[in-house]
Amino acid sequence: MMLSADIKAQLAQYLKMMEGDVLLKVSAGSDNVSRDMVELVDELAAMSSNIKVENTKLKRTPSFSVNRIGEDTGITFAGIPLGHEFTSLVLALLQVSGRAPKADEKVKEQIKALEGEYHFESYVSLSCQNCPDVVQALNLMSVLNPNITHTMIDGAAFKEEAESNNIMAVPTVFLNGESFGSGRMTLDEILAKLGGGPDASEFENKDPFDVLVVGGGPASASAAIYAARKGIRTGIVAERFGGQVNDTAAIENFIGVKRTEGPQFVANLGEHVKDYDIDVMNLQRAKSLEKKKDFVEIELENGAVLNSKSVILSTGARWRKVGVPGEDEFRNKGVAYCPHCDGPLFEGKDVAVIGGGNSGVEAAIDLAGIVKHVTVLEFAPELKADSVLQDRLKSLPNVTVLPNAQTTEITGTDNVNGITYVDRGTQTEHHIELAGVFVQIGLLPNTDWLGDAVERNKFGEITVDRHGATNVPGVFAAGDCTDDPNKQIIISMGSGANAALNAFNYLIRNEAPEEIASS
Repeated sequence: MMLSADIKAQLAQYLKMMEGDVLLKVSAGSDNVSRDMVELVDELAAMSSNIKVENTKLKRTPSFSVNRIGEDTGITFAGIPLGHEFTSLVLALLQVSGRAPKADEKVKEQIKALEGEYHFESYVSLSCQNCPDVVQALNLMSVLNPNITHTMIDGAAFKEEAESNNIMAVPTVFLNGESFGSGRMTLDEILAKLGGGPDASEFENKDPFDVLVVGGGPASASAAIYAARKGIRTGIVAERFGGQVNDTAAIENFIGVKRTEGPQFVANLGEHVKDYDIDVMNLQRAKSLEKKKDFVEIELENGAVLNSKSVILSTGARWRKVGVPGEDEFRNKGVAYCPHCDGPLFEGKDVAVIGGGNSGVEAAIDLAGIVKHVTVLEFAPELKADSVLQDRLKSLPNVTVLPNAQTTEITGTDNVNGITYVDRGTQTEHHIELAGVFVQIGLLPNTDWLGDAVERNKFGEITVDRHGATNVPGVFAAGDCTDDPNKQIIISMGSGANAALNAFNYLIRNEAPEEIASS
């Protein structure tokens, strides 16, 4: 049996929601993956009279497509969509059966309005927590527009194909045979890349906000909700709602929630934000901030200008780069930043992890169960990770730790083939042959766009006081973009709430009460 009893019990409830018949066209061979795929399909068909099965020959074997009766819908799974992709399969069954996809009506219309042929192929790994968002978005587009098709390809099941297409990171998406993008992409982001996203003019000529939150992570959501609960005009402008948490795997230190994953956490944030009258302007990058007499002015990259009586900056942080030759050249060609997503692509190969803090050691532990050997390079004389993590790392037979190691170059031709470092104790140079390098050396605040508009420290972090206030009246900041030393989700959310409450206090002291009440 491919599905456990518990999963079957849950699945049975979902399959009752099917609104029509679905035909699974199966292309199978005699290999083990084909055998398991056929077993999965047969189990699905046995659980619902709405699921029919037909043997056929598809472009890839093993694979199966999900279709309406008498119509090729354009959704194909090449491999076995279990692990993180099982939800993608369930949603495909429901949506192809006729159940309406959960998406904004305006977005649906944008998808239906796309003209031309769009044949997407996405390479994934079943352990990737970012891949399902891309797979589900492209499947949804295929359901709504007959000119769109999508094939999910499990890189482990089609290893030779993935290697021949130089797939070194997942998800990687091809459109009509050409590279389209890699990494997590939302439905809105995909539409924007296709030119079918929201018109920039929609964000122009808006009435001034009382509180405008710049950023889309946990601190932003918390700040916006706390502000909106005061009954004042609140907005969020975000380059990517959810921020870096979208790329986070397991979250086990958010008190009250034993364990969740980044994408699910972001989905929950989004649902909570929707409960309030908050104007969410997603996929919009802030370009500059200027304090005017009556408002704080935020200019966007698209040229639109937003005005607000107060602003909360919560733009988060991004992965810090090593800054050595080869890092940018081989990004997604052996240089990676997400071990959970990209680790399976290096199965049986030698890799390195740069960084000996908690994230680096956790990455090494994770990778050690997949790859042939892991080398951890730590710049300092000792690892900085928690002792419990170091003890676990030391117990692994296929891990080598190199302290005092200064990375000087990531080498390669088409892909990474090695890493060069200097032993800081002896000043001798060494080179290690390997296939992948995972960079885990901390974060950089997303504050470059601010320039001198607000005070920042030497690390680029926004300087705030205990109220979350910056040196500019009416401008507050929260989360990982500030000089708070502890970069944690729970701390970011608390600082967002703190900034919102103090922004409201600022408004009370600087605006007539009737003006705030009527805004």
